[in-house]
Amino acid sequence: MSPSASLLLLLLLLLLLGLSQALPLPDTVDITTRILTSNKGIDEILLQGDLLVPSTRDALMCPNQNCFWKKNSSGLVTVPFTVSNEYTSSEKQLIVKALQGFHSTTCIRFMPRNNEADYISVENKSGCFSFLGKVGGSQVISLQRPGCVSYGIIQHEFNHALGFWHEHTRSDRDNYVRINWANMDPQMAFNFNKQDTNNLNTSYDYSSIMHYGRTTFSINGQDTITPIPDPNVLIGQKQGLSSLDIIRINKLYSC
Repeated sequence: MSPSASLLLLLLLLLLLGLSQALPLPDTVDITTRILTSNKGIDEILLQGDLLVPSTRDALMCPNQNCFWKKNSSGLVTVPFTVSNEYTSSEKQLIVKALQGFHSTTCIRFMPRNNEADYISVENKSGCFSFLGKVGGSQVISLQRPGCVSYGIIQHEFNHALGFWHEHTRSDRDNYVRINWANMDPQMAFNFNKQDTNNLNTSYDYSSIMHYGRTTFSINGQDTITPIPDPNVLIGQKQGLSSLDIIRINKLYSC
């Protein structure tokens, strides 16, 4: 092969590599994998892969009620939000559609901000992440475009902002899943620590939008999370809020 032909082939391979890295992951990939892929190399220090807050803040164990979003006189929980103009009109429509998915089944109402002091600011930062519960003021939910702008990821991150941990960290998880510590980087093991959660008298939910996929943070392609007693149970779905996710939101906010 001539030097010019070799150079042309090299340039073509580099172009194809660049295109493959720019393309979004296929829709068959679970939410956690999509989130962690988007979050690789970002500067934020994140708990459990996409949480910005310390482990002491969450609405499920909120002693002074300050991390709950407030109800209005009509009994609806209004959560003001803004969306960055960096998103396209179709991306903004998808964000609104995902939020409307809460409206039809819960008393949560995500409303465009007027002049409220506490609100969610949806921004095109590096990665997908959220604060946990209400933290006050302008709190960021990052939905990097295009990788994080999907229906399931939007609902996942907003559910964090309502106060919900990942399902695999709930206090009784060892009755329902086995954590395979040997299959993960020890430096990532903290992402699987159990939390002192109020489970709202609901059963463990393998189908929760908040559940990790089975190979999350795996270093060898093997399961880091295995459902028990049936290891074939599906976990890490990407479609949207499960029926138990909805029940928990309504219980937590007394809908």
